[in-house]
Amino acid sequence: MRGQLSAEMLVVLVLVLGLAIFLASVMFKSAGQAAGKIEEKTGTVLEAGEKNITKSSSGQYCVEDADCESGYCTASRCE
Repeated sequence: MRGQLSAEMLVVLVLVLGLAIFLASVMFKSAGQAAGKIEEKTGTVLEAGEKNITKSSSGQYCVEDADCESGYCTASRCE
């Protein structure tokens, strides 16, 4: 009988595999819900941050035209 699987061992194997598959599906569903909530919160934070951004006045550092009150950024300085 060596090397053979008994009926009880097959039942236990099926139960363990079924439990593993069930737990994996629950974890994936839970991770998907968490990702959706994180994305929603991130959007809220970014929107709030954009409202509080101030523009640089003349002579201050800038990267692009949108950074300046005047709308013109030349050589990394607002005009």
